[in-house]
Amino acid sequence: LSDGVGEVIAVGEGVTEVTVGERVMPAFAEGWLEGQPTRRKLATTLGGPVSGVLCEHRVTPAAAVVRAPEHLSDAEAATLPCAAVTAWSALITHGQIKPGSRVLLQGTGGVSIFALQFAVLAGAQVLITSSSNAKLERAKALGAAHTINYREDANWGKSARDWSGGEGVDHVVEVGGAGTLANSLKAVRPGGTISVIGVLSGAKEALSILPILMQQIRLQGIIVGSRATFADMAWAIGSRRLRPVIDSTFPFDQVREAIEHMRSGKHFGKVVVEMG
Repeated sequence: LSDGVGEVIAVGEGVTEVTVGERVMPAFAEGWLEGQPTRRKLATTLGGPVSGVLCEHRVTPAAAVVRAPEHLSDAEAATLPCAAVTAWSALITHGQIKPGSRVLLQGTGGVSIFALQFAVLAGAQVLITSSSNAKLERAKALGAAHTINYREDANWGKSARDWSGGEGVDHVVEVGGAGTLANSLKAVRPGGTISVIGVLSGAKEALSILPILMQQIRLQGIIVGSRATFADMAWAIGSRRLRPVIDSTFPFDQVREAIEHMRSGKHFGKVVVEMG
């Protein structure tokens, strides 16, 4: 696991980046401080090659942490390092959305809800999909301009294109993979971007290259983001007093239940494990 926040209880000799008592959040990859990812940088990913943060104490490089926004609780700050940075990287760092951009989001998990919040913050118009009408109503309350229940509308890609006036949306945050990419290609405008950040419905897709070629569609893979990207996002969250959406919290001794709840797909926003 790579999402977390903690209090600095000791620093090494010569450390000036942080001080004892500060609340900090770890970067997704300890060695990816800035720039583009490399194999060497990604080999320092928390919860992958490097032990994650589901623990009471850990040693972290001082250069690889970001101060938690002061207005956030520990539970709120703990949601930022992976899901929030992924959404920020997709829409802001790479997507460079602007006021009036039309954005299509899939589902109501952690990344998609952060993407909704960031898109609304940027002045974009957001269409979001879900299989739950109740969740879609909650998304509207967060600023979604339009919603589609994909169980009721299997051809939601065309519906999204129609919603955008027939031209197509500017940006799609693609979390489904094989089961959703075809509809995403229908939804996006010529010259638009599909940020590929997940494969919840599978990774293997018999994809037709022709629409991508003929419409100059950009497929952008997103693997979270650097520590510098994280710091930019944390500053924006702090300056705009944005608050993450937490679905539920679980005590440390119910980690299995927390993971099962997340796997069930019933959550709206983030699931948090509290240590104490």
